[in-house]
Amino acid sequence: MNKAICGCHTIRRRAFLADVGMGFTGLALGAMLQRDGMVRADTFAPPDGKPHFAPKAKNVIWLFMVGGTSHMESFDPKPALNQYAGKTISETPYAATLESPHLKRNLRELVAGLHAVQPKLFEMQVGHRKWGQSGLEFSDWWPNVGAVADELAIVRSIWTTDNDHGAQLQFHTGRHVLEGFHPTIGSWVHYGLGSLNDNLPQFVVLGTPLADCCGGVGGHSANYLGPQHNGVQLAVDPKQPLPFAQPAGQRYAEEQQAEFELLDNLDRLAGVEYPDDPALQARIKSYELAFRMQTAVPDVFQFNTETADTFKLYGVDQPTTKAFGEQCLAARRLVERGVRFVQIFHGSNGGAGAWDAHGGLKQGHSTLCGQVDQPIGALIQDLKRTGLLDETLVVWGTEFGRTPGAQGSDGRDHHPYGFSIWMAGGGIKKGVTHGATDELGFHAVENRHYVTDLHATVLHQLGLDPRRLEVPGRKRLEIDFGTPIREIIA
Repeated sequence: MNKAICGCHTIRRRAFLADVGMGFTGLALGAMLQRDGMVRADTFAPPDGKPHFAPKAKNVIWLFMVGGTSHMESFDPKPALNQYAGKTISETPYAATLESPHLKRNLRELVAGLHAVQPKLFEMQVGHRKWGQSGLEFSDWWPNVGAVADELAIVRSIWTTDNDHGAQLQFHTGRHVLEGFHPTIGSWVHYGLGSLNDNLPQFVVLGTPLADCCGGVGGHSANYLGPQHNGVQLAVDPKQPLPFAQPAGQRYAEEQQAEFELLDNLDRLAGVEYPDDPALQARIKSYELAFRMQTAVPDVFQFNTETADTFKLYGVDQPTTKAFGEQCLAARRLVERGVRFVQIFHGSNGGAGAWDAHGGLKQGHSTLCGQVDQPIGALIQDLKRTGLLDETLVVWGTEFGRTPGAQGSDGRDHHPYGFSIWMAGGGIKKGVTHGATDELGFHAVENRHYVTDLHATVLHQLGLDPRRLEVPGRKRLEIDFGTPIREIIA
């Protein structure tokens, strides 16, 4: 064959290996190279993988309810809604709610007027009670979380600026969807701290991610930090946890190991000629990493080492809780193997999300709570039992709350003005609440916190100062950094 025609002579061996080696393993490889000092820059040194100050946590499990969970029917009950149900806000003693400067000051509407104030108050759709010795008061739909209430710090004064489901992206990046895509909290953690286990990705995504309408893969991407810091989506399936991670066809492990050894030997021979070539050293590491991951990743999802009691605890033995229970159990197994950040999505349905309760709130929320309450309670219990809760920060959140007023006959609209999140473990105070919405649950009025204050708290517990993670040429706004919520830090 004429080589000039086929062009084969133009492809160098090292270029070929670089091409075929790109892909999933590169995501974890970047953190390894960064840690080992192989990433070079003329004027900028990226983080070295070490915390800026003594951390109180090593890992994060981030639980995100897609669609907007009602704060009144979850972690911020409002008896006044029952007292004044059916009346308009103007007809109650709280008419001044509609005159608050917060109503327009921070709102950035994607479609003006699409989500107007719902004036007719809607009674709470579930009872509430005090839980644990701390007496934290929240919904009866969360009894298993109630059983671990003494581990929680509930923040009832979160606010955001998007009143549509772009708030899902904003919850993770801190930026309104109109400002485009930016690094997510998980990618900042990965960028700042790097790897604890070279056999596993350090930022893992479980469950169905955000739909394209609401941020898509931007909800777990690193954007300008580089793809090596993206979240890696895994499935709770030991046979195929990651697409394309396993060799094609019926290939024996020994055959593939021999292939990797051949490539390794060729690269090491070239290394004699180019001993200071970081790209060559990177390629050697990439093949070693790829081979190790094919064993380590499926092992996380081999639950046969877990006891029947553990399955029962997480609800893996029940159809309603099986899927989310497996994800929460996998999260525990990932953090105990050193994965830095595990992000679990619940309710993503190809659109706005299952928690989006414009109608049928009682039926919808009670069903969804039934899917997640037991696994989340089990996760906290299991982490505490194994001693991992002291070093693992668990975060529960959603993009916004729901309106105190009714939408239609039995729903609530989007509500960015005040809603709840909670945290547990990782050096966070136990059995406390912080911040407050007004009597109707409309505005965050006490100790208000924009969503990046949550990010700042997570980074602080991991020993990171977000101002020391800036990238040259990528100027961040003051609001991007947030302020740690020190009142809930132990």
